Amino acid sequence: MDKITIAIDGFSSTGKSTVAKRLAATLGYIYVDSGAMYRAVTLYAMNNGYIGEDYFDEAGLIAVLHNIDITFHFNEELGFAEVFLNDINVEKQIRTLEVSRFVSQIATVSDIREKMVLQQQRFGKDKGVVMDGRDIGTVVFPHAELKLFMIATAEKRAQRRYDELIARGDEVDYEDVLQNVQSRDHIDSTRADSPLTKADDAVEIDNSEMTLEEQFEIVYQYALQKINKTT
Repeated sequence: MDKITIAIDGFSSTGKSTVAKRLAATLGYIYVDSGAMYRAVTLYAMNNGYIGEDYFDEAGLIAVLHNIDITFHFNEELGFAEVFLNDINVEKQIRTLEVSRFVSQIATVSDIREKMVLQQQRFGKDKGVVMDGRDIGTVVFPHAELKLFMIATAEKRAQRRYDELIARGDEVDYEDVLQNVQSRDHIDSTRADSPLTKADDAVEIDNSEMTLEEQFEIVYQYALQKINKTT
């Protein structure tokens, strides 16, 4: 059976990563969380003094991009690949609200996007990949056989993110999470370089009222249809 490339784009906290991980595992495909790559760069910038609440040394960060190495290592116990930043597992650190506050700002930098896109395209050169993010179907894989665009209301997405952070033991406020979701939506959609937009040939899925199981089944059926057409 021929393999295809599956691009899943959408707003933050629409469950893209969750459904993409499961879809890749079910199909036996490689899964790449492109958003995690930008989060890793953000963590590096935070830890090394390039970004904070009231400053962003964009030029300084660009100058040291060659020092940032991002890789994925499959964790058999978890069933998905974890993110490593310069050979250190940062899977948990990059999922904090603190990183979320700055990641959209980091992702607006063209030099960073260029570096990330080139690496993402290398991941998918042999097809058989499921990748989620903001510009996968429009920039990274414009010729992907299946493109999906996930949406949900800001309130639903904020509640999902809040529940996830609380379950992890983080101390967060729902209103702070909602504000972060809305802020990221604005930055992602209005940035000059590769803004978040739905590809013309993408299938839009509003999962505001869907369970994870319902969402996965819809996505899985779309994938099977495309795979069968290429066989």
